Formats: sequence, structure tokens, C-alpha cells
Amino acid sequence: MPGKRVNLNLIKTHFSYTASELAKRLGIHKNTVRNWMRAGLPCLGGRPALFHGGTVRAFLSARNARRRQPCPPGFLYCFRCRDRRKPALGLVDYVDRENGAGNLTAICESCGAIMNRRAGRDRLGAIMPGLDVQIRQAAPTLVGSLDPSLNCGSKEQRSA
Repeated sequence: MPGKRVNLNLIKTHFSYTASELAKRLGIHKNTVRNWMRAGLPCLGGRPALFHGGTVRAFLSARNARRRQPCPPGFLYCFRCRDRRKPALGLVDYVDRENGAGNLTAICESCGAIMNRRAGRDRLGAIMPGLDVQIRQAAPTLVGSLDPSLNCGSKEQRSA
């Protein structure tokens, strides 16, 4: 099971923390902090081992940046396969949301799961080159709907 993401904003840059204080602050187990130390998180030495907040934030942000892998053109990320995959049969749906931004939806060619990717309408040619992209309009929201909700007159009908 992949680890949960920690909120780096909870770490104060000018404070020093012990392993248990850092773990409590981030909501993780103290052995996780010790594993980070084995993976290269520098400590100030001594007993108990102290970790400078700015160093911890830099270590974790660099670690998160190394794991990031943007999708190349023509690919979407499949959460079931946990890898970048091409759409099945080269078919992609684009649902136009607001201000030229929308969602790309396709089916994974290897497992059949639905894949999603956020994209701007003006960049569709660069993001999905050589693929058949069908553009659809988004369904109206309740606020912008011309049809009233079925429950809109329920108070008047109950009181009558």
C-alpha cells in the first residue's frame, strides 16, 4: 500500500523536532521518520536525534519531485495499472467544462479502466496528437439548469 502524503506546511522551517515530535506533527508513525533518516534525511546528531524543519521540508519536497512523472503526449495515467497508458482504439472523449478547460476521458488499452486527464481545449492537438478526440459539452449544473429540481415545491405542497 502506498504511503499517504504528508502536509509539508505543518513543518515549521525554523524549529527543530525529535523523531516522535515530527511524527506526531505530521500524523505518521515515528518509524517512518527513522526510515527517512536511513534514506538520507540529515539529522543534527546526538541523542535524541534532532531534525531541522527546513531540512525536513527540503528532503520531502525533493523526494516528492523525484516521484512525479508527467504523461507524454498521447498518454493518460491509469490508476488500476499504475502506469501511463495509451487509450484503447485511439478514442478519447473531451468534456468541455469552463473557460476552455475540460477533462479528457479514455479507456485503458490493457486493463479496460477509465482514465482521466485535465486539459485545455486549445492544447488538445499537442496533448493527444494523432488520436480521435470527440468534444462534448458538459451537462448543466443545478444552478444553471432551466429545469427546476423535483423538490423545489415540496414545502408549499406540505403546508397546503
